[in-house]
Amino acid sequence: MAWSQRVLQLLHRMNSFHAQGSIKCLCKPFYVGGQRVGSVPPGVLPHLGRYPGVFLVDEGLSRVELSSGLGGYSERSEALDVVLREWKEEKLFDCLEGWRDEKYEVMGRSCDPPLMNMERAATSLFGVKRYGVHLNGFVRRSDGQMSMWIGRRALSKPTYPGMLDNMAAGGLAAGLGIKEALVKECAEEACVPERLAARAQPAGTVSYCYEDGTGIFAECQFVYDLEVPTDFTPTVGDGEVQEFYLWPLQQVRDAIVDSDFKPNCALVVLDFMIRHGFIQPDTERYYHQFVEGLHTTL
Repeated sequence: MAWSQRVLQLLHRMNSFHAQGSIKCLCKPFYVGGQRVGSVPPGVLPHLGRYPGVFLVDEGLSRVELSSGLGGYSERSEALDVVLREWKEEKLFDCLEGWRDEKYEVMGRSCDPPLMNMERAATSLFGVKRYGVHLNGFVRRSDGQMSMWIGRRALSKPTYPGMLDNMAAGGLAAGLGIKEALVKECAEEACVPERLAARAQPAGTVSYCYEDGTGIFAECQFVYDLEVPTDFTPTVGDGEVQEFYLWPLQQVRDAIVDSDFKPNCALVVLDFMIRHGFIQPDTERYYHQFVEGLHTTL
C-alpha cells in the first residue's frame, strides 16, 4: 500500500468514533454541572443504575448526568472515585486494570474551569476529553535539512510498550499547566535541562477521537517544537523510554505509517511535517484530508 494511503488509514483509525458503524449512535452524552463533558458507551450504561446518588440517567432526554445533589469539584471527584474503585475491585472493565492513581481534569473545553477530576485509566468509560502535551525535538543541520529525535518506549510501559514515540510526551495531569507539564516530561523522560525545554515553542494542537474495546478516547494534544543544539543528545531518565534515535525526516516520514510507531505520536509528527513544509499540497494529493484528520472536533 502506498505511503499516502497508509496515512489515510491511520487517520481513519484514530477518528473511528465518527466513522460509519461506530458505537457513537448508541452512546449517551455525559453532563456534569450542566456542561457536556463526554459520551457514555453502551457497555457502561447498565451499571450506572446501581448508583442513583451519583448518576441520573434520563431516558427521555437520552443523557447521563452526574447528580446535581453533589457539591462542587471535590465532592463530585470523590463520589465518582468511589464508583470507579468499586468497579476496579469487581474487575468490571479491562481498562481499570491499568489504574495509575493519576487524575485528569474533567471540563467541557480546555479553557473552562475543571468540574471534577477522575482516574486516568477510567476516562474512556465516559468518553471525557483527555489532554496531553507532545514535543517534537529536532535538529537543523548547516545545510538546512532537519533531523528529529525519536524515542522508543520502555517494554514495561502499560500502553504501547516498545513502540516509537516523540522525544517527550505525557498526559496533562490535574493541577499542571501545559508548559509546566511539558518541561516536567522533558526532564523526566529525556533529561532535557529546564533552560532548554523552556525554549520550546507552542505549535498548535492535534485532536482525534477513536473507540476500541475499552471505551472512547477523545483526545487533544498540545504540540510544541524544540530545536535542540547539534551537540545535545537526550538520555534516558525515568525509564519510560529505553532509547533515543536521531533520524532524518525522510526516515521518520517512512516510519510513522509503520505498526512500530505509537499512533497518536505519528499524528504529531505528521503535523510537524505539514507545518514545516516537508509535505506540500502540490505534491501530496491528500494534503487537505491529512490536515482535516489531524484536527477533529471532539
